[in-house]
Amino acid sequence: MRRNLAVAVLAVCLALGAAPARAAKLLALGDSLTAGFGLPPEAGFTTKLEAALQADGRKIEVINAGVSGDTTAGGLARLDWALQDHPDFALVELGANDALRGLDPKATRSNLDKILARLQAAKVKVLLCGMMALRNWGPDYTKEFESIYPDLAQKFGVPLYPFFLEGVALDPKLNQPDMLHPNAEGVDIIVKRLLPMVETLVATGN
Repeated sequence: MRRNLAVAVLAVCLALGAAPARAAKLLALGDSLTAGFGLPPEAGFTTKLEAALQADGRKIEVINAGVSGDTTAGGLARLDWALQDHPDFALVELGANDALRGLDPKATRSNLDKILARLQAAKVKVLLCGMMALRNWGPDYTKEFESIYPDLAQKFGVPLYPFFLEGVALDPKLNQPDMLHPNAEGVDIIVKRLLPMVETLVATGN
């Protein structure tokens, strides 16, 4: 009975020239922080972000395109594959592994530049998430690396969330034993802090 009703509603919509609105798609392109390393699926970043958006009345699907250990080069290499989901929006969270490995910031900048250019060419609206460098690489490295995100945000005219782990980094109560990956409570804080900027992004429409 319910199935017949749903078919009838769909038929009416099509007859009137209107199909049921699909959920918008937000691509979360990132590394282990996006992927939810060390956490059950229900406690991961993308799951909790989607739940928070839907609780606020947003009809949106958050696609987990996080790969643990990924660098900006890895994110760039798989971007075309990720775009096959035809996202409307993207959250880019990459660079932590570049900094951990002390990779050349010029390469990180180039990779992120290409990622943002590719997303804009695909008409995907972007929120860029910044990352901080470990201080053991020295002040010159830190300065060069951390300038990447505001520079590219300005170049491409995209919003910047300055530090993805703001309020969570280095707090033993909010991180797993490795002190690199947030625990479930840490993820809650990241989502809460990031949510206003994500809501502003998705409010711009498809």
